[in-house]
Amino acid sequence: MTDTAQRPTLEAVAARAGVSRATVSRVVNGGDGVRETLVERVRQAVEELGYVPNQAARSLVTRRHDAVAVVIAEPETRVFADPFFALQLRGISKELTAHDNQLVLLLTEGRDDHARVGRYLAGGHVDGALVFSLHLDDPLPGLIQGAGVPTVFGGRPGWGDGTPGVQYVDSDNRGGAREAVRHLVGLGRTRIAHITGALDQTSAVDRLEGFRDVMPDADPRMVAEGDFTPAGGERAMRELLDRCPDLDAVFAANDLTAAGALRVLRERGLRVPDDVAVIGFDDMLPVAEQTDPPLTTIRQPIEEMGRLMARLLLRRLDPRPTTGQEAGDAPADVVVPTTLVRRASA
Repeated sequence: MTDTAQRPTLEAVAARAGVSRATVSRVVNGGDGVRETLVERVRQAVEELGYVPNQAARSLVTRRHDAVAVVIAEPETRVFADPFFALQLRGISKELTAHDNQLVLLLTEGRDDHARVGRYLAGGHVDGALVFSLHLDDPLPGLIQGAGVPTVFGGRPGWGDGTPGVQYVDSDNRGGAREAVRHLVGLGRTRIAHITGALDQTSAVDRLEGFRDVMPDADPRMVAEGDFTPAGGERAMRELLDRCPDLDAVFAANDLTAAGALRVLRERGLRVPDDVAVIGFDDMLPVAEQTDPPLTTIRQPIEEMGRLMARLLLRRLDPRPTTGQEAGDAPADVVVPTTLVRRASA
């Protein structure tokens, strides 16, 4: 006898609980109108028999797949090398798992992948999507809108300001950047440089604007473009030292960029923080605590931001109000505060 033949059926659960098949179906699929005593009998029978609902059949009844697509607009080489994505995925996974939802991971390497992701979302395989690391020219938002899939974005979409129905979770990138630069100014540093992130992403633009808020008269040569990677940080740090060898501080757009900058400063024989103070952004512990010296940085709660994204989406998918909450009152966006974490680099 095969494992499939041995699987308990809805009828077997109904017989064990002493109720109708329709009553079991309503309980299993989350329907209303069943007395609590019967609900408990059905649940006990389900547990005793080890009954697992047929997801395809259940979807026909509930029109839900209990699956959420997580779309990261980056190639897999970047996603699996950057701890930021692991932390955000961990937060998303924890929240989805707590609500018995599956996570479907989709990555984009190029334009063909964008079309593939669009077709997958339009095919009705998932209930909603969580999308992050978007670039300003990314076609994904249009494809997702065309698919009609409820979506929450990670990071402020550059095209989405003021657009009805656009929900996102982000940190206070501009405010955190201001705090980082003010900290450097408070240390007496006057020649403060900035290594940006990829400027086709709003987080990098916001952090650059925060730098300019505090340093409005900074020499343009004191800003070098990076790409949120260690290699980008190394390249930009070399450019800055060649152009401005007397700089005495660097605000890097993220911790990986700062790690790359620290390596170049060490190669050039410059002491951190004595000669050049360095501060990053993210507070990714696998990076910030293991640099030499340990990195002063701006903390954003990356894992919690992932949980918030998932929570917002699940609320859209199941808008029944909880205590003290009206249906449909979910905020359009959530911006979480950042904090300065002082270590040895600044």
